[in-house]
Amino acid sequence: MRLALVVHEDRPQAGVVAERLREGCRIRGIEIVGADDDIDAVVGVGGDGTVLWAGRIALQAGAALLGINVGRKGFLADVEPAQLDRALDVLASGTWQESSRMTIQASMNGSSGVEGINDVVVEKTEGHSIISIEVMVDGERFIDYHADGLVFATPSGSTAYSLSAGGPLVAPEVETLIISPLAPHSLFSKSLLLHPDSKLRCTLVADRPATVSVDGRSLGTAGRGDQISIERGTNRARFIEVSGTSFPTRVKEKFHLNEDRRSVGG
Repeated sequence: MRLALVVHEDRPQAGVVAERLREGCRIRGIEIVGADDDIDAVVGVGGDGTVLWAGRIALQAGAALLGINVGRKGFLADVEPAQLDRALDVLASGTWQESSRMTIQASMNGSSGVEGINDVVVEKTEGHSIISIEVMVDGERFIDYHADGLVFATPSGSTAYSLSAGGPLVAPEVETLIISPLAPHSLFSKSLLLHPDSKLRCTLVADRPATVSVDGRSLGTAGRGDQISIERGTNRARFIEVSGTSFPTRVKEKFHLNEDRRSVGG
């Protein structure tokens, strides 16, 4: 068993958990290697940003991905530090349950696509006013959005920036592409769920620049007439599941939702 390790270096607790993980791997005969080596899995220790960074490596290597949460909400991280020994036993066994999830990719003006797990964001640049974006779906013009930006998310990314924009929470195994406008100035301000194989094309139609990013990684700045193509990614993210926690339970725990236990008519 060979794995690559990605650690959030600025969080002391992540370093502590990573040292526990390294020792646990040594005891179980799990080899920790570099990201450029042949690997079976990638482990990210940190918050969702760290798991996304680990996810880039996993996608490129065709490896499985495991997140250990030392962040705040940590929707992408399946394992809490208290569950580390159990997670290492699962890794050492070489057999584990996986959640296979769709990815998303974007390109600008016909360039090579960049793949991500969570989202593609087209957003106004700092200090500028709203941007205007024409959106086409499968070659058919939809509408022009006038907004601070647009978030194009996978179900995995529905709990991230898309949620902050008012988008829906979607179970990660569902297949759909989600469009959520940021602070829209358009009459149509709702999120839109599309077929997962939809081909989207965005064109900047005003003289205001926009930044384009995939999972927080910059693709550059788009100007008037520039086109951003967005579609399902060519690879699938293979999330290792250890906790066995269902999506509704995870939502309840992450948002600290309490059950209403009052008896009806009591």
